[in-house]
Amino acid sequence: MGLGTWLWIVTTVLGILFLWISFKMKDKASESFSNYAIAGKTLPFFLIFFTEFANIMGVGNFVGHAGKGYQFGLPWLAFVLGEQGSKIIFALVFAGFAGKFAYNTFIEMIDDLIVRDKVTRVLGAILASMIMIAWLGGQCKGFGNIFNVITGADPIPIVLLFSVIFIIYTTVGGYFSLVWMDFVLGLMVVVFGSIFYIYAFSPVHWSFSEIGSRLAALGKAEMWSFAGTDVASSLTKFITGCVGILAAQMYWQSCFAAKDSRTSRNGLLSSGIIALSMVMLSAFVGMVIYTMNQGLKPDDAMPWFMMNYVPTIVSVMIFMLILAAGMSSADSNLNSATVLITNDIVKVFKPDLTEKQLVAYVRYLTVIIGFLSAIVAIYSSSILSLFSKAYEMAGGGLVPLLLVGLLWKERSNEEFQMGRKNSRVTPWGARVGMVTGSVLTQISALGPNRMFIALGVSIVLIILVSLATATKINSNQVAAS
Repeated sequence: MGLGTWLWIVTTVLGILFLWISFKMKDKASESFSNYAIAGKTLPFFLIFFTEFANIMGVGNFVGHAGKGYQFGLPWLAFVLGEQGSKIIFALVFAGFAGKFAYNTFIEMIDDLIVRDKVTRVLGAILASMIMIAWLGGQCKGFGNIFNVITGADPIPIVLLFSVIFIIYTTVGGYFSLVWMDFVLGLMVVVFGSIFYIYAFSPVHWSFSEIGSRLAALGKAEMWSFAGTDVASSLTKFITGCVGILAAQMYWQSCFAAKDSRTSRNGLLSSGIIALSMVMLSAFVGMVIYTMNQGLKPDDAMPWFMMNYVPTIVSVMIFMLILAAGMSSADSNLNSATVLITNDIVKVFKPDLTEKQLVAYVRYLTVIIGFLSAIVAIYSSSILSLFSKAYEMAGGGLVPLLLVGLLWKERSNEEFQMGRKNSRVTPWGARVGMVTGSVLTQISALGPNRMFIALGVSIVLIILVSLATATKINSNQVAAS
């Protein structure tokens, strides 16, 4: 039986399994919008760990980062450290804090604790959902590339097919079904990931030094050295990854779903450490593939390796690994995007909607956002180009507001509490800073330091505009607002 046939069999079997899980969880998810969005804040450590680990290890982290390792070599690790190391930073600094609350989204948290402004909330939801839509599109594009290289199938129908699969099982079961699917998928990633890395490094005899020697022999010694690396560009990649993660709803969402702050912190920290190690290994695998074939497109490096180097049974395992990783990321990102839009846009303009109506809205939006992500995937130039642009815009706009809002308190000795605003940021300070930071990240004339410029300018504007537009409101009025 050929590899292409195995790919279709595996895809069909997993698709049926996940649909079964989704329908088993349908009634529980439909009980309330909180159940659909954050599983009623009831999740234990093992579900938080596996859902975060499975979410992190998407197609981009196997196919995309392997492609970038194939293209750039060691210098690409700066972005990996920023993107993946930021999960560890998030776990240590924010996860325990977020785990104390039961918000549906982190934009709702910003609105409740920091700014209390409908315009800011809507703009924030738009920016935050961009990351989720881009990430979902990246999973679909990765599957399209794999099937195209291995089976010769047109990638566009494959992208659309996987979009439909993601839409169906995400729509039905909400967050309850996602975490149980991610439990299954996370186990698959651990098992098949271990097999994959053992096999992938066999061409260089499991020796990192041999990778460097082979690259040097090919006249590509710079791929095995940080010497001559543009420090500003590398630092920008690092910061882009960090701020992008802080603006990613799905990480905050799992914190809000955890049963307590300790569960939230420990689940994200342990999954982040393991994921960082595995993603760095993926980049090294790309370098191994480069030593074997220098004429590939970066995103085709992993599919070529599967089709031309490894035995069929191992290729099937690798595909199951990538399929598991991609499905887990896709379902969480699709859910996060639609929860954001429902909770922080629809609900803002229609505050009287019942729980049942909110669940209906989020399900309708799942279909719309799912197909929008497919279109994004079809027209994007590469998997990781989707992520980077979304990271920049959302991170540059939201992270300064988040940091300033939490650090610049109205009442410095008081802990943050749900339903009680405690920040000196004003609505106009938030709006101006958020829009300016987001726009500046896209102005290429600012050079490789544009992310730093965007973050710095946004922070300054939030503070200055807030000072200029502040009104004298006593603590009781603030609490009542």
